[in-house]
This record gives sequence, structure tokens and C-alpha cells, in this order.
Amino acid sequence: MTDTWKRMQVFSGGTLKLIAIVTMLIDHIGAAILYYSVYTEAGISLYYATRRIGRIAFPIFCFLLVEGFLHTHDVKKYATRLGIFCLLSEVPFDLALTGNENSVWMHQNVFWTLLIALLVLVGLRLIENKIPVTASAWQGILTVLCIAAGCTLAYLMHTDYDYKGVLAICILYLLRAHRGRQVIAGALCFLWEPWALIGFIPILLYNGKRGMSVKYFFYLFYPVHLLLLYLIAHILLRLY
Repeated sequence: MTDTWKRMQVFSGGTLKLIAIVTMLIDHIGAAILYYSVYTEAGISLYYATRRIGRIAFPIFCFLLVEGFLHTHDVKKYATRLGIFCLLSEVPFDLALTGNENSVWMHQNVFWTLLIALLVLVGLRLIENKIPVTASAWQGILTVLCIAAGCTLAYLMHTDYDYKGVLAICILYLLRAHRGRQVIAGALCFLWEPWALIGFIPILLYNGKRGMSVKYFFYLFYPVHLLLLYLIAHILLRLY
């Protein structure tokens, strides 16, 4: 890696997370408020703009999950934390993005996707550690089966980004040793959503440093901001 390229890598993990949080917020403003309250041509254009900006967030969250898994000292606590916020976020998610509290469990929030992917990564690590290199064929078969199981579960549960999110995270993990290949392969996973490709630019410029700690801020921000957006949308609908 050249010195010039190293100088270009200016984003820490904390900065990446803030970029993802801000773009996610913009996306959810569009989905929770503008979708139900704008009827002019300009308003509709603004709605689509917010949704496109929001596509940037998820690839970054996928990458950060892989980084979190690689650097966590206790994967059980990591999974437990995700599991708790899966449950805490479900009602706010359904209220904000469907406007219907009766739709709980019909479409699961993104924490479920991240949790399923994390469990798959645990499985992939076990396969890497327990299956000898000489049995590479078995290692490959078990790897495919492990990923397929996670993708199937996400699909059946109707999680946000479902199997596509789990698959993208697994690919980012398997290619973790080479950032360039990791970014290219990750981007290929999101060709069906072109605006998401922008999210791989800050990932490419990640410097490997933790930076400011915004871990718990994100966990709390996700359900709280969804609930607030639902309340704002509810008030606006009553006014207009």
C-alpha cells in the first residue's frame, strides 16, 4: 500500500458509523414522513431523493458488522446486544415504516438481519478453525451450507434486506484480507440497488481505526428515532 493511498484513508470506524446513521435518518424521514404527507411534484421528488441517499447506509452497516465481529472480545455479548435491540426496535420499526402496529412480525427490522449474519459469521469461523486446510472441499461445502442457512432464515423471517443483506455480509467477511477485492465483491452484491454503491466509497477509505465510540448511541438511536418519526408523521396527518 502506497503512502499516498494511506493518506487517502481518512475515515475511522466511528466516522463510518456516523455517515451510516445520518443517511439512514434521511432515508427514514422519507419513508416515515414524506411518503404519507407529500402530494406535490416537488415533494415527491424530495421523497425519492431521501430514499436514494438512504441506500448508502446499509453497505456501511454490513462492513461495520464484519469489523465488529473481527475485533470483538466477546461475540456472545455482541449477539446478545443485537438480540435485545431486535426486540426493542420491532414495534417502532413497524409503526414508523408501515404506520400499522398490527403489522408486527410481518417485516422485521434490520437488527434481525445483522444478528442472523453475525451468527453465520460465528459458524464460518468455526468451520475455518475446525476443518483442516487439507479438507478444503469439506470446508467449502460447509461454508456454502452455513451461508445458505442464514440467507434462508432471513428470507423466511422477512428481515430488512433479507437474504441479500446476509449474503453481502458473508462475502465481506470472506474477503476481509484484501480491501480492494472486498469492496468490489461487496459492490457487486448491491448492483440491484445502484445508489447503495456510493456507500463503498467511505468503506474503501476506512483507515482501520476505531475513532470515536458511537456504539451505544446507534443502538439507542435506531428505535428512538423510528418512534419519533412515527409520532411526527401521526401529528402531521392529523393536522392536514
